[in-house]
Amino acid sequence: MLRRAARLVFAAASACVPASVVAQAFSADLQRVFREAHAQKSDLGRYLLLKRAMATARPADLPYVAQLFAFSENELGLYNEALRDFPLRSAPIPHLVLPDRAGWVARDAAAAIADAVGDRRLVLINEAHHDAHTRELTLQLLARLRTRGFGYFAAEALSPDPRLAARGYPVMDSGSEYLHEPLYGEMVREALRLGYKVIAYDPAARGAQRREREQAVNLFNQTFRIDPAARVLVHAGFAHIDKQPGRLGSTVPMGKLLGDLVGQPPYSIDQTQFREQHPSIDPDYLRLTARFEPAGPTVLAARTDGRLWSAAPQLYDASVILPPEKRSALSSGAVRSQVIVQDSNRPFPMVAHVVDTQRPAWISLGGRRRPFHVRSQLCRAVIPCVVEARYEHESADAVPADRYMFAHGNAQTSLYLFPGRYRLTAHGPAGEVLANRLIEVGR
Repeated sequence: MLRRAARLVFAAASACVPASVVAQAFSADLQRVFREAHAQKSDLGRYLLLKRAMATARPADLPYVAQLFAFSENELGLYNEALRDFPLRSAPIPHLVLPDRAGWVARDAAAAIADAVGDRRLVLINEAHHDAHTRELTLQLLARLRTRGFGYFAAEALSPDPRLAARGYPVMDSGSEYLHEPLYGEMVREALRLGYKVIAYDPAARGAQRREREQAVNLFNQTFRIDPAARVLVHAGFAHIDKQPGRLGSTVPMGKLLGDLVGQPPYSIDQTQFREQHPSIDPDYLRLTARFEPAGPTVLAARTDGRLWSAAPQLYDASVILPPEKRSALSSGAVRSQVIVQDSNRPFPMVAHVVDTQRPAWISLGGRRRPFHVRSQLCRAVIPCVVEARYEHESADAVPADRYMFAHGNAQTSLYLFPGRYRLTAHGPAGEVLANRLIEVGR
């Protein structure tokens, strides 16, 4: 468990500093936090432990505890809070010349990338582990690349699960805690639905270079070694996708090593450089979003020849710009509002205060997922609690279709769900079931 916990922190930190530096930084206190966090029986229990650790951690340990805490918030549907509490900013690219509207045009990222891949057999796309917004594009790409002959999908969060394909959906033990986040689960479901062979590849290796090498070997052995004509889509974290060393210091990234094994460089896509990273305001991101006004995952195509823009072409082939949130969602997300309550036992209506939590607009996935209103009354006065929806035909340990942690009593929000029937449950910190009902989300 300790190795796995360290690996989670290690993956996020690799975006900012060489991995060898991070690997040497775990104190005895930090290792204890790792052990206790991963011994928790529920995601909510882990969240509460890490929240306490945030208040008591030594300054040197706080960045790593904050990463784990943000991972936990992200997994519980607290997307706004995860960005607020761990404002990880990618290192600025030296001497970067930003594209302008005279030479470049904004294009839908999924459509443009599917066209740009051409005959490449290997496509790598990255994510920021605490920012589920970086999973939307992969979900969109799965169908487009399937029609172009891609038959393998590899996801860093997965562990070997022999029953995954037959079951058709991931369960909470199908991989690391990243997989507990609903959109990660949807990526795996969609890949299985489309007929991809879904594979796990991340080793429990110690050491930065050993991990990169074993990732590449595991991917190659499960795909190109047995199927030389394979076309493979890999969803990985941060700089693992890079085609050359750089963002991991002297460590040679998995993308470079795997490309060498295949005999063809990958088509690599970066999503971590140009996304909303509150409160570390990135002037390059602000300029790009002001110039091109992205409405969803966006790439820039040259007006002359259609090539896609990359901020670091030696490392990756395309830079994705994720749109900023437009409804103040990077604050705590909680807004007090007043509602009128009619009570037959009272002569006059009364005014009640409700904490209305605003979730980011992107989780509707362009309107494909519909809002379903939920209130903290489902928690039966147990706060905090987690309200989550699972597809009706899936088991009780399936990765939820959406979930949200209520931190306040008398609160309300919306789950975002594809049309269909679901089992709605509320759970307390020990995993106890507080409510259970069937719901239907209309078209």
